[in-house]
Amino acid sequence: MSRISPSLLKDALEGIYHKWNHPQYIHPDPLEFVHRFSNPIDQEIVGLLASCLAYGRVQQILNSVELLLERLGEPAKTITGSSRSDIELRLSGFKHRFTSGKEIASLLSNVAEIIEHFGSIGDFFYSLCKKSDDDLVPALSRFVKRLTKGEDGLKFLLPDPERGSACKRPFLYLRWMVRDDGVDLGLWDKVEKSKLIIPLDTHMLRIGRELGWVKNKQGNLQAAVKITQGFKSIAPDDPVKYDFALTRWGIRDDTSGTLAQFLGVE
Repeated sequence: MSRISPSLLKDALEGIYHKWNHPQYIHPDPLEFVHRFSNPIDQEIVGLLASCLAYGRVQQILNSVELLLERLGEPAKTITGSSRSDIELRLSGFKHRFTSGKEIASLLSNVAEIIEHFGSIGDFFYSLCKKSDDDLVPALSRFVKRLTKGEDGLKFLLPDPERGSACKRPFLYLRWMVRDDGVDLGLWDKVEKSKLIIPLDTHMLRIGRELGWVKNKQGNLQAAVKITQGFKSIAPDDPVKYDFALTRWGIRDDTSGTLAQFLGVE
């Protein structure tokens, strides 16, 4: 796609934002499970689980999260009132591709400790944020280290950006929790949305390349930061504003064509 002016690009992005950024377009996205719950602590837990399992085929992800939530019932009540062994028993036999029920139980046990100490996952995350940080990468790294406690199986579920990974799923979780527009929930309103990083997958990497913001062929943290900077030049206070709307292109069956056509500039 040929370069387009920043003003034309902003108009195009605003157009798709207003067209697609609505709750009725969430399916098939694991975010839909978070909206089933009204208790903010449940929403935090479900969001973490749904984002962690957001790898593989979409239908497989949805099936796995559905099964997991059936096992957990009321997530906050279940995990804060159970021992690790109790949670393991509840999730016995669960499997999502490379992830076992035992690994999920370990993660949830660590989450329960955080909730009991800080009151919520969001308050814990906010305690890790520093004003001097340019973005949420350092806070996310601290967050991941505490939630995984060095357990190898959990390092895949929650990758550490310190290792250079794009960390698409953890940044997706942060988008859901920090932004607030009817699609994203905005539970963590003390965290600055201007410091969010784009959840980078092959689809968003392609967009970044077509917009001329990156040349990277591999989706790593460096590429995620560069693409975020591109969006920040258009929406400095909310650089991941257009993420949900842009990812409808190519995910939903009723979207097709080139990026330029999707943006309405061709």
